[in-house]
Parts: sequence; C-alpha cells; structure tokens
Amino acid sequence: MPQRQPVLAVGEWFSVKPIAPPKRGKHFLHLDDFTKEELMDMLEKAKLCKAKFYTRDESFKPFAGQTMAMIFTKPSARTRVSFETGFFRLGGHALYLDPNTIQLGKREPTKDIARVLSGYNDVIMARLFAHADLLELAQYSSVPTMADALTIIERKGRIEGTKIVYVGDGNNIVHSWLRLAMRLSFEFVCVCPPGYEPCQSTVDGARAAGLSTITITSDINAVKGADVIYTDVWASMGQKESLDTRKIDFAPYQVNEALMALAGPQALFMHCLPAERGLETTDGVMEAPTSVVFQEAENRMHAQNGILLHCIEATKRLG
Repeated sequence: MPQRQPVLAVGEWFSVKPIAPPKRGKHFLHLDDFTKEELMDMLEKAKLCKAKFYTRDESFKPFAGQTMAMIFTKPSARTRVSFETGFFRLGGHALYLDPNTIQLGKREPTKDIARVLSGYNDVIMARLFAHADLLELAQYSSVPTMADALTIIERKGRIEGTKIVYVGDGNNIVHSWLRLAMRLSFEFVCVCPPGYEPCQSTVDGARAAGLSTITITSDINAVKGADVIYTDVWASMGQKESLDTRKIDFAPYQVNEALMALAGPQALFMHCLPAERGLETTDGVMEAPTSVVFQEAENRMHAQNGILLHCIEATKRLG
C-alpha cells in the first residue's frame, strides 16, 4: 500500500529555498511556491472561514473526520492556540507534540517520524528551529504574512497598490513580505539600521520578479505616505545576548507616536506579536485607533484555516 501523504502546514517562514520542492498544493513552505491566483484563493477561503466563525455556522465543518499533528520544537503559544482552535472549530482534531514527546531527529530519524505521522494524520503542522528538519518532513510526509495580508484587505479594501513599510530588523518577517512581493504587486519598504538589512538574495529575487517596488534604506523618512507601518521585536529568539547592542542600534527606529505622525493619518500599525512595549514600539501606538495588531492576531487563525482548506483541496485534486 502506498504511503499516505498529508498536507504539511507551517507556522514559520524561512528564506532558504528547498532543493527539491514538493508538489504544489500539498505543502505550505514558502509564499512564492504559489501563484497569485492560489494565494488569493487562500485569502478568499480565509474570509469565508472568518465569516462562518462569527455566525457560528455549525454546518460548516470542512475538517470533519480529519486529524492534524502539530510538531513543536520552537515554542509559540499563539501558533499552537490559533492552529488548534481553528482546526477544532471547523470539525477537526489537533494533536500537540512537544519537544520532549517528538524528539525530532534525536531518538529516531526525522524521515521515520514523518512516515509514521503520515500514516496517522491528514495534516502535519510544524514549528521548528532547523529548516533542514522542515524540508525532510515535507519530503517524506510562512502563516503570519497571510494573516497580515488578510487584515490589510479588510481595512484598506486591497493589498495590491498599497505601500507597506517595515521598520526594524530585516528578519524572517521581512523575507516573507519580500516573497509575497514576488506574487502580488505593492510597494514594500524596509527601514533598518545599517548592518541589519534582509538577505540580499531574497531582495534581488523580489526585484527580479518585477511586480513590486522594493526599497531597503536606513532613512526613517521613507515611512511617509505608508498605508501600513509594520514592526517586530529587535532581538528574535536566539539573539537575546545581543539585545544591549541592538537597543542602541535600533533606538532611532522605534515606532512611536512621532514616527506614526511622519507616516501620516492613513497609516495602520501592525506587529506580529509578542511585542516588547517600550522597545520597538510604544504603549500609545499599540493602543491607538490606527493599531490593528489584535485584529491581525485573530486573523492568523482564519488565514491558517484558509491555507489548510486550499492545500487539502489541492491534495484531493492531485490524488
């Protein structure tokens, strides 16, 4: 009997391209693995899931009879709760596997674990430290930005043609936006201190796609006219030992009331959370009427469900 292949959903994005990408539709690893039409279909499905969630439509159970294994070696309360709650609300059952339970690549090879879980589950969701483990899971068996896109569409009516300005470290969030810019047309600006720029190859790839205007700069004035101001923590997991240095380097780039005023009254404020109030942003900006961070956080669940619906339907078509 052939090995069953579940959908692989991911609660994290990476800038490294798989050497041998899986079949389109079965896995969600990188935004640019999908066409514009496929990404927009995911967002439409996300809007449908959100509408059904608010109307408490108990007849809408597209995940009924399906199970999802959630592998966590990199902890995240929001990723776990949003995936588990969303999958359950649409009729499915989610299983949480913590690092002590799964011991990915330690107690047994990753490919063996993937094959076993594939036999039990319809979906494997993974949030991992090692990208190599993620690719091996996909072979044998990037969600915040889609939630951001859904939020922008809800608040601005569109994402194409908007100006998105990210202020802060050129981290994985920036790389995800650059990958989205390879498929959808908008202006993307990354404002960061010298030495903290995003990966140049990812920037070059976004520019080569020819759809979006891409600007990487240290000039804070680039926020003027932004539809969205986005920021993230100054030191991600594994970088906390450099936080003191980063506080000095990033101080001029805090998203505060003055920066939002420079951007203009049309600018929304976004943050993927958790936020360190008083560092990358202020309490006043977080609580301002232009802040959509909690709408953005809720939309992660709906975006994930839209992605899962798309991938599961694509898997059925592929057979």
